[in-house]
Amino acid sequence: MQLPAVHPILEARDAAGGAAEAPTPRPAVVAVDLVKTYGSGEAAVTALGGVSASFTAGRFSAIMGPSGSGKSTLLHCLAGLDTVDSGEVLIGDTDITRLKDKQLTRLRRSAIGFVFQSFNLLPTLTAAENIELPLRIAGRRLDRDWLDGIVRTLGLGDRLRHRPSELSGGQQQRVAIARALVTHPVVVFADEPTGNLDSRAGQELLGLLRHSVTELGQTIVMVTHDPVAASHADGVLFLADGRLAGELEKPTVSAVLDRLGGLEEGR
Repeated sequence: MQLPAVHPILEARDAAGGAAEAPTPRPAVVAVDLVKTYGSGEAAVTALGGVSASFTAGRFSAIMGPSGSGKSTLLHCLAGLDTVDSGEVLIGDTDITRLKDKQLTRLRRSAIGFVFQSFNLLPTLTAAENIELPLRIAGRRLDRDWLDGIVRTLGLGDRLRHRPSELSGGQQQRVAIARALVTHPVVVFADEPTGNLDSRAGQELLGLLRHSVTELGQTIVMVTHDPVAASHADGVLFLADGRLAGELEKPTVSAVLDRLGGLEEGR
């Protein structure tokens, strides 16, 4: 199984006369006509009813929608945490819906990072050991330059020997983000990452995610119900009743609220 290079993000293509055209962003994640149903018969619930979407590499994308719209289901299917009834999910050039369990596990370890509401740090390990854990599990060699860049970007240099109990909540956030980035993933998925945080800590986390896109060229796809969180993204994809309900570029809090209000009224 071969994955495309993650960085640099942009490709330059040769024009007919030999000159390079403007760099063209490539998608990091593509969903094609995803269908996901839970239950059967009269109790069946269609969580995704044919969703197609593309998430550009090197961008911060948010997924939003009313409760029950399918946004978390979409994220889980994109990340290979849940199966689809039909459709395709491509991470880079790999269709993960065609992978066997062991292949999917290997891909998740190498190509996907996760940031969830709970930090899930192991209490007996130091910050450095928690960060490097995905590489050890995958049996991969540490890229010291890449790790040093992450540590410097997230300001963790003087906390690497501390255990989680010796770190503040904000520092634990930074360790969780560093762990998600250390494998040099094609994409980082974030599922309501600010859901358990106060407003100040949430803003710090979003700033760090934004910084990882701007400074490290990372691709992030985040599910959130919070318009303030969504305003940190480059673009927002909206779902309603398991279907795509529009997109918004350069979101602001007021614009997101207007879109969400329209979706709620249409239900």
